[in-house]
Amino acid sequence: MKRILNLFLLLILVSCAKPVVTETPTVINTKVIPTSTVFPPTSFPMITPVAEIPCDPLTVDYCIIEGHFILQRPIHLPGNDLVDETYPYGSTANGTREPHHGVEFPNQSGTPVYAAANGTVIFVGPDKEAIYSPWPNFYGNLVVIHHKDGLFTLYAHLSKIHVKVGGVVGAGTQIGEVGRTGVAIGSHLHFEIRQGDVQDYFATQNPELWLVPAKGANGKPFGTLTISVVDGGRKLVKYAEYTIRSSPNQSGEVKSYYGITYPSDMLNGDENAVQGELPAGRYRIAIERNGKVYQRWVEVESGRLMQVVFVVK
Repeated sequence: MKRILNLFLLLILVSCAKPVVTETPTVINTKVIPTSTVFPPTSFPMITPVAEIPCDPLTVDYCIIEGHFILQRPIHLPGNDLVDETYPYGSTANGTREPHHGVEFPNQSGTPVYAAANGTVIFVGPDKEAIYSPWPNFYGNLVVIHHKDGLFTLYAHLSKIHVKVGGVVGAGTQIGEVGRTGVAIGSHLHFEIRQGDVQDYFATQNPELWLVPAKGANGKPFGTLTISVVDGGRKLVKYAEYTIRSSPNQSGEVKSYYGITYPSDMLNGDENAVQGELPAGRYRIAIERNGKVYQRWVEVESGRLMQVVFVVK
């Protein structure tokens, strides 16, 4: 009995001991971690469990929310149905281009392009006049479809168009073929979503929040991550850099994603950054703003939308 009591007292002393800190942490988080720390697979910090609905992303590490995954992908297999990760929505390609109002699907010219949902065709042909953008002949051969609830989809740079104005199309109807008309570098489909005023160049929505998630090599749908970086007044900030880093897979490989939040004139939603097509698994998100780094760990689930909110200074 005395031996058991001594062991019990020893456990209490060990559990109350303070860890020795040898570095000055520069990361702001509920779990502060020195920037030089390396995370082996067995030492990841614990993730705050996702709260039951309703979920408040200000009080937990992340929430799983209902997405707008109601649109089919405009490119079908065996074509490339994955978004070009080098030029995502809102990107300026490191300041070399105008902010991107859609996403790209790189494919060979002639690859079929399909309607993302049921709707009515309201525009076809080259955009010789600056109606849908500030510049003429910007989109080249363009198809615009009006869907319910004030939603519109735009399909640009087409080599051929297979529909006419006034035509009613169903989800999955072929409407054209990939090309490189207008302002295009290489053959690809430029795909946009607008809500409200279709002729408002800044009425865009991030397509990765609306398109049904594509499937990875394992046959399972990718997950999608939405990031909101807000100030103390809960307003989206105008600029922050972010890094998303996966935990090592079975082969020890790590995938990293880098980006900058949307430009100020595109902050018309609840988020200012989205990373789609993420394989299921654990990810570390780091936000850098005004010399400070804020971090969070998220468990991305297949086919789901994860919402993360950072409050920064």
